[in-house]
Amino acid sequence: MPQTKSWDQVAGKWKRLTGEVKKKWSSLTDDELIQVNGRREVLANKIQERYGIAKEEVEKQIDEWVNKLKI
Repeated sequence: MPQTKSWDQVAGKWKRLTGEVKKKWSSLTDDELIQVNGRREVLANKIQERYGIAKEEVEKQIDEWVNKLKI
């Protein structure tokens, strides 16, 4: 499954990619990104809490973001 492979790459490079995360979801704090630590489900929950958007929309945004990354 492509998403899993892509997310494995994201998780492995999480510290390097936190700047890209901040560009996409600028309301997330540095502390929240540290808590995420490359875990997709935790990131999705943080985005959902911070932005008040539906889980399905969050998953769509994360998939689009991952697909645009140059990793």
